[in-house]
Amino acid sequence: MPEFILMLTYNDATVEDALDVYRDVRDADLRYVGFKDVGLPFDRLRALADAIHADGRRVMLEVVSESREDELRSAWAGLDLHVDYLMGGTHPDDVTRIIAGSPVRYFPFPGKVIGHPSLLRGTVPEIAESARRLGATPGVHGLDLLAYRYDGDVDTLVAAVVAAAGGPVVAAGSISTEAQIRRLAALGVWGFTVGTAIFERRFAAHDTSFKAQVDAVLRIGTAPEN
Repeated sequence: MPEFILMLTYNDATVEDALDVYRDVRDADLRYVGFKDVGLPFDRLRALADAIHADGRRVMLEVVSESREDELRSAWAGLDLHVDYLMGGTHPDDVTRIIAGSPVRYFPFPGKVIGHPSLLRGTVPEIAESARRLGATPGVHGLDLLAYRYDGDVDTLVAAVVAAAGGPVVAAGSISTEAQIRRLAALGVWGFTVGTAIFERRFAAHDTSFKAQVDAVLRIGTAPEN
C-alpha cells in the first residue's frame, strides 16, 4: 500500500488546534504528518513542526496559496520550519531556486490548479504532459496530484500521471473512502493524503476520536484484499 500522510487540515487550511490533534494521534504508527501553508501563523506552525520532528516523523508542508508571492513566501517559510517535504504550488522554477542546496524534497502540482480549496483542471493529456515536464525538472523529486479534485476520469488521470512522472506521485485532496485508497494503491501512487475526512470522522463510525480515525486508515494498508 502507498504511504499514508496525515494532514492536520480541514478544507485546505491547517486547523486551529492542530498541535492538540497531533498530540492525540502521536502514538499512532505514522511516518508522515503534514499541514498547509494557510490557517495558522508561523510561530504556531514552527511549534507543530518541532513536535512532529521530535517524534521522529517526516514533516510535509503543502502550499495552497493562490498568488505567486504567497507561494514563494511559503517556500521560504518551509526552509525556516525545516520541513522534509514541500508539496503543491505552481511556480516550480522559482521554488527550485529557493530550495536549491537544501535537503527539502519538492513535489509540485501538475496541471492547472485553481481556487481555494484547490481544484485541478485540464485534459488528461495536458496534465500528463505537465507531469512529464515537472518530473524532468532539476530540483523536483515527485508530484502532488489533486486526483479527486479533478472533474474527469480519475483513474485514467492517475494512471497517466504515474506513467509520465518518472518519480513518486502523491494523491492529495478529497480522499475519504477505503475504496479510493485501494484504487490509488492499485494505480501505483507512492502516497496519499487524508485531512478533512479524518476531521469529518469518515473512517471509523464506531469511534469518533481522531486516533480511531487515523488507525482505521492505517489498517487499510494492512488488511487483505476482498
